[in-house]
Amino acid sequence: MFKRFYFVLALGAALACNAAPSKPAKVNGSLNLEPTENQSNAVKAVASLISQYNYKKVALNDSLSLIIYDHFLKSMDEGRVYLLASDIADFDKYKTRFDDDIKSGNLSNVFYMFNVFQKRYSDKINYSLAQLNKEFDFKKNETFAYDREKLPWASQAQLDAYWTQRVKFDLINLQLAKPDEAKNKETLKKRYENLISQNNKLESDDVFQLFMDDFTEAIDPHTNYFNQFNKAQFKLEMSRSLEGIGATLSEKNEYVIIQSLVAGGPADKTHQVNAGDRIVAVAQGKTGEFQDIVGWRTSNAIKLIRGAKGTVVRLKLLPEGKAVSDPTKTVEIVREKIVLNDQRAQKSIQNYQQNGKTVKIGIINIPAFYVDFDAARSGVADYPSTTRDVKLLLDSLKKENVDGIVIDLRTNGGGSLTEAISLTGLFIKDGPVVQVRDTKNEVEVDKDEDPGIAYAGPLAVLVDRFSASASEIFAGAIQDYGRGVILGTQTYGKGTVQTQIDLNRYINSTLGNRINSIVGNVTGRNNATPEIDYGQLNLTIAKFYRISGGSTQHKGVIPDIQFPSSIPLDKYGEDTDPSALPFDVIAKSQYTKVADINTVLPQLSQLHQARMKNSVVYKNLLADIEEYKKKAAENTMMLNIDVLKKQRDEDEQKSFDRNNALRVAMGRPALKKGEAKPKKEDLDALKLEAGQILVDYIGIATDKVAKAHTPAMR
Repeated sequence: MFKRFYFVLALGAALACNAAPSKPAKVNGSLNLEPTENQSNAVKAVASLISQYNYKKVALNDSLSLIIYDHFLKSMDEGRVYLLASDIADFDKYKTRFDDDIKSGNLSNVFYMFNVFQKRYSDKINYSLAQLNKEFDFKKNETFAYDREKLPWASQAQLDAYWTQRVKFDLINLQLAKPDEAKNKETLKKRYENLISQNNKLESDDVFQLFMDDFTEAIDPHTNYFNQFNKAQFKLEMSRSLEGIGATLSEKNEYVIIQSLVAGGPADKTHQVNAGDRIVAVAQGKTGEFQDIVGWRTSNAIKLIRGAKGTVVRLKLLPEGKAVSDPTKTVEIVREKIVLNDQRAQKSIQNYQQNGKTVKIGIINIPAFYVDFDAARSGVADYPSTTRDVKLLLDSLKKENVDGIVIDLRTNGGGSLTEAISLTGLFIKDGPVVQVRDTKNEVEVDKDEDPGIAYAGPLAVLVDRFSASASEIFAGAIQDYGRGVILGTQTYGKGTVQTQIDLNRYINSTLGNRINSIVGNVTGRNNATPEIDYGQLNLTIAKFYRISGGSTQHKGVIPDIQFPSSIPLDKYGEDTDPSALPFDVIAKSQYTKVADINTVLPQLSQLHQARMKNSVVYKNLLADIEEYKKKAAENTMMLNIDVLKKQRDEDEQKSFDRNNALRVAMGRPALKKGEAKPKKEDLDALKLEAGQILVDYIGIATDKVAKAHTPAMR
């Protein structure tokens, strides 16, 4: 069995970027990329491993081919602004061929489709360049459907019309920032020329990685292939030892997107960078000129963003939910070496007033489930470990006489399974924590064997949509035991286990070798480094289940008291991915509940709702969520500079007023226009409310104890 080698992979562990040594030829001014024999061998190996050993048994047939085909089209042209309707009609014959192509290692059809796309892409950017010679009427009322994702594939004439408007749209955005048409046209000219230059640098392995992403995504969201470059990136991310800003990047609709942040990393410390932000431009140092990166490949953007420790990089960001015509914000970040120590658990204390008394609530933020195995094996006394660190924090908080503790797992994407189990053990006597079912349907129950309890007092766990994997194991166990109150929003639902397979070892080994000899030990290497690197496969091999029997997969953990989510639940989470494994139930483990939280939930919920009904903070949060939904639903705009400026100014004022109302409601002074926010200011209203709910819980429990010891009246 290879269960003991698993690591619960955190969400967004690897950077999505590509590079390869192949040298493509040009045909008629466009790239003519061709697959290699190594790629053929790699796709056959991945298909074989998935067919034999993936937890989700999926037949590689015509039905799956259709899904892979749709994913591949979307990856190339999600906005439907490059490929023609006639191209799609031509591609139609490949819809049910990909399954056979993958089995045989034939990538010619994949590369044909991509080469057509590349030609269309080049044509549209050159067309855009030509439009810059025209005069534009910025006062004309003209409706621009900038989001074509749900529209039919278009003809040449329709796309020409789209790109004429798109150039005007790009120009208006620059005009809104600085009304110098000649200079703005030159800026756009450089942007478009840069896109063509990058397009000409694409290589064979870029196409292969793109297709393999779509192939593995059709199987399940967490079975992934990494080419040689991405394999190295994955290991850097997992080792937490690269120098940069501490963010995972991806691409969507011409933008490089902040996919996730490393908790405690440089970007996270600014409190100005968020998952979903679009990076518009990058500048080096405090005074360097901004380089526009709209339309760039992620790998090229990373080269600008990553840099030596101690150096400064500035990013122009367009926050998620903001219209593309809205102004960007500039964030200055000092690059650091991203190491595990930056992500260690931290504590704080929040005081509350109840019935004339001060109630002290300790808050422990756990950004990841981490452990430094190498340091532990080397005998380092204070090696990083979530459980060890939290134990020390608990001891410290008990000495400070806190009345209750909140464990904050928001944005905690997971980490070490063993740490999730041992951390749970700090709050329960002993017993099962999680169940794991493998591909043979054999179930293993992982237990806390230590009868000691580090903290037995009132407990709450705060989660959000980005709490995943190991976070869900911990929160689910605390909920099943009735050990604490779970607060926040439905978690991500990542309840699968992956192992990492070095394809060099698989492909170069005897075909009949058992998979046990190649999985699990990621660091195992032959002494000789092979000249050919086939990449790495992260393969889903098992599934997590709560001790109550339900899976954490797909459904996640549903909080006892739910908060509104600023993270759109319909865009993020396992249940938004059609290829995700389903929720199901197995037999429950044998365990004894500590308490029945359900007896106090109605009262806690009533007190919470009463506070929220008149809370300015809560109303602002709901208003922000509604504003985001409204912006996200928009797909057209008026190409009139006066209309757009008025709309932008109104949105800015509305946001400014709401932020000031929030500050005042939380006892902070209102800011003046242009005044910067204090850097270390904590305006986390949901964290404060989580502490208040725990205060209510303590009060209810105290009342029950008091009543139980009050003599009956005679």
